[in-house]
Amino acid sequence: MKKTLPLLSFLVCFALVFGVKTYFSLKPKSEVSVLENEFDDSFEKNISLPETVSYNFDVKPILSDKCYKCHGPDPNSVQADFRLDISEDWYRKSMENENKKIISSGDLSKSELVDRIRSTRASHQMPPPESNLVLTEREKRIIEKWISQGAKWEPHWAYISPLKIEENWNIDKFILHKLENKGLNISNEAPKELLLRRLYFDLIGLPPTLAQINQFLQDKSDSAYENVVNKLLSSQAYGERMASMWMDIARYADTNGYQDDTERTMWPWRDWVIHAYNKNMPYDQFVTWQLAGDLLPNANKEQVLATGFNRNHMITQEGGVIEEEYRVEYVADRTVTTAKTFMGLTVECARCHDHKYDEISQKDFFNLFDFFNRIDEDGVISYTDKAPKPNIKLDHNLIKEELPFIKIPDSITELDLMVMKEADNLRKTYLLNRGTYDSPSDIELNGSMPSVILPFKQNFEKNRLGLSKWLFDHSNPITARVTVNRLWQQFFGIGIVSTPSDFGNQGALPTHPKLLDWLARKYMEEGWNTKKMIKRIVMSKTYKQSSKSTPFKSKIDPKNYYLSHFPRQKLTAEMIRDNILVSSGLFVDKVGGPSVKPYQPPGLWDELTGGSTSNSLKRYTMSTNGNQYRRSLYTYWKRTAPPPGMITFDASTRDYCMVERQKTSTPLQSLVLLNDPQVQEAAEYIARSLLSKKLKSHKEKIIHIYRKITGRSPQIKTLNYLIDYIKEVEKIHLKEEESMDNFNMHHKVYTSLSLLIYNLDETSQKS
Repeated sequence: MKKTLPLLSFLVCFALVFGVKTYFSLKPKSEVSVLENEFDDSFEKNISLPETVSYNFDVKPILSDKCYKCHGPDPNSVQADFRLDISEDWYRKSMENENKKIISSGDLSKSELVDRIRSTRASHQMPPPESNLVLTEREKRIIEKWISQGAKWEPHWAYISPLKIEENWNIDKFILHKLENKGLNISNEAPKELLLRRLYFDLIGLPPTLAQINQFLQDKSDSAYENVVNKLLSSQAYGERMASMWMDIARYADTNGYQDDTERTMWPWRDWVIHAYNKNMPYDQFVTWQLAGDLLPNANKEQVLATGFNRNHMITQEGGVIEEEYRVEYVADRTVTTAKTFMGLTVECARCHDHKYDEISQKDFFNLFDFFNRIDEDGVISYTDKAPKPNIKLDHNLIKEELPFIKIPDSITELDLMVMKEADNLRKTYLLNRGTYDSPSDIELNGSMPSVILPFKQNFEKNRLGLSKWLFDHSNPITARVTVNRLWQQFFGIGIVSTPSDFGNQGALPTHPKLLDWLARKYMEEGWNTKKMIKRIVMSKTYKQSSKSTPFKSKIDPKNYYLSHFPRQKLTAEMIRDNILVSSGLFVDKVGGPSVKPYQPPGLWDELTGGSTSNSLKRYTMSTNGNQYRRSLYTYWKRTAPPPGMITFDASTRDYCMVERQKTSTPLQSLVLLNDPQVQEAAEYIARSLLSKKLKSHKEKIIHIYRKITGRSPQIKTLNYLIDYIKEVEKIHLKEEESMDNFNMHHKVYTSLSLLIYNLDETSQKS
C-alpha cells in the first residue's frame, strides 16, 4: 500500500491539472474570454501605484529591465539612434508624428512612448514581441502616471546628496513605516539568551560564556542590555571582530600569491587595524591614514604603517615575467579596491573602455589610477626576506616608543614591511588602450575623480591625500552611504543596498532609501563615529526582534527585505571555529602578533609549494604552546592554499578585495564539523571537563553542554531526543567494549554528544 501512495498522488495531481487544462481548452472561446476578463478586471482594481512616481525608484528599473536592451547605454546595441537613459533623447520629436514627442511632460496624448507601450500592432509595439520582453499593466501605468506628473528626470540616486530628514526619526520609525505600508509589523523581542548570543557574535565575534549568560538573565534592570553593549564595544575583542571583516576588504594574506607564493610580513599592519578600531578612530581618519598616511604633514611612523593597506595585493617573484606588466596590475588592483570599498563602484569595467552602464569613463579610471601610479616599486620582487620597496623597518625600541600596539615576540629582532611612499616626477600616467600595459595612448592623465559624483575641487591635492579629501567631503553623496550600508550588512546579513560593491545603475536599489540617507547623514554629522553608529543599530527594536516568522509574513515578504523579523544568518567561518574553541575551553585569548598555524590536513602544502625556496612554506608545521587555539583572525593565510576549513565555510580567498562573502550550505560543511581534528579535540575536551563537574543526571549534563555550545537551554522536545541519543550511544559502546571503565565510557558518550551539538543549526546560526 505504501508503495502505491506516490503513484496515486501523482495520478491525482495529473488528473487535476489535465482536467483544468481540458476545461479551458474545451470551453467556447467566449466563455474563456469572460473568465480571463473577470480575472483582469479584478487584477486591475487591485493595482497600487505610488502617490508620487519617482524616476529613480519606479520608472528607471522598468526601462532598465524592459527597454535598455535596444535603447540603453550600450552603444553597440542602440536601435534607431535613440537612448532612454539620456534625458535629452526623451524630448525629441516623434519620427512618425511631428505633433508628438517621444515623451511630452504632463501630456499622455502627445507622448509617442505611451502609444508604443499600448499598441497591439507587432510592428509598432514596444518592447517588440520578438524581444520576449513584456510590460505588465502596472508597469505601463507607472510610466503613464510619471509622464502625467511631469516626467521629471533625476540623476542616479546614489549621486544625489543624502536628504535631510527630521531629527525625531530613528531606525525603527523608518522600518515600521515601510512595514505598515505592506500590512506587516515588527516582531516581538527575541528571548534574552538568543539576543545575548546574537549581540556577542555581532560585536566581538565570540560567544558568551555560561557565566555571562547567567549574569545577563539575572539582571532585570532596564539598562541590562545597554550595559552589555557598552561592555562589548569597549572590549579588545571588538577591534578583532571589526578587523576580521577589514582583512577581506584589504585582501590581507601572509604570502605574496601567484605561483611561487612566498612569505611576506604584514601582520603589524593588522595589529594597527585592531588598535584603530578599539580606540574608535573616526572612519575618515582611519581611511585617510591607509590611503595617504605618508602624505600627511610630518607623517609619523603609525601613519606610514597604516598605508600597508595598499600593499596587501598580490606580488610576483616568478622569473621570466614582464616587470612593467605586473607593476601595472598592482596599480590597477589599488584602483579597483579603492572604488569598490569606498565608492561602491565597479570601475574595473572602465579599464578597457567607458563603463557600459555607469557614467564612469576610461579617463575616470586612469585619473584614479594616477593617484597610485607614483610609487617607486618593482613589478617583480627578489627571493629575500627583505620587504619590497618602499618599506619601513621596525625594531623593539621603535615599537616600544611609537607603536606599542604591535605585539612583537622576543624571538623577532626586526620587522620589515611594505608601505606607500610618493615619488615625485617618477612617471607620467597615460590612458592605456584596452587597459594593457604596453598600449599607452597619447592621452595624459593627472589625477581626478568622476565629476558625476562630485567635481574634484581645485584645493584638493593631486595625490592620494586629495583623493581622501574628495571621499570625505561632506558634499560627496556616496562614501557615507556605502559605509553605513556595509555596517548594516554586518548585522542584518544583507545591506539596505543588497549589492554592496555596486551602487551603480546595475546595482540593487535600496529597500529603505530614506533610512540609508538618514544613517549616512548621521554618520557624517557625528564625526564618522563607528561605535556610535553600531550602538544605534543594535539598540533598535529592529535589531532586537525575534527571528521567528509567520506564514503571512512569508507570503507578503518571502525574502524578509522589510525586516518584519530578524533575518536568519549563518555564522562566519571565523565565528564557527572560534565558537568551538571558546565553548570547549581550548580558546587562547591573546591579541595581536604574528599569524599562527592551527590544524590543517596533512600534506596539503606538499602539492602546492610551487617554486618557493622558503622552508616555512615547503611544509606546514602546526603551531604549539596554545597558539593553535588562538582566534581565527590570526590564522596563517597562504594564498595558493588558504585554510581549507575556512574556505569551506565561505571565507574569502584574499586574492582580491571582497566586501561581501558568498553564503552557502553544503555537505562539506557538515563533514568538516564531524571530522576536523580541531572539532574532535574540542568535543573530547568539553566532555572531559564536563565529567569533572558535580552533575549527576544525563539531563543536567546535556543541558550544561547544550548551553555552552549554543548559548541557550534546549527545548523539552530537543532534550528528550538528546537523552535518547545518549542511551543509544551507551548501548553501542557497551556491546563493542565490555571492559571499558565508567569514566571512559561516559567520556566517549559525551564526546559523541558534543559532536552532534556542534553540527546543529542552533550552533552554526547567529539566530
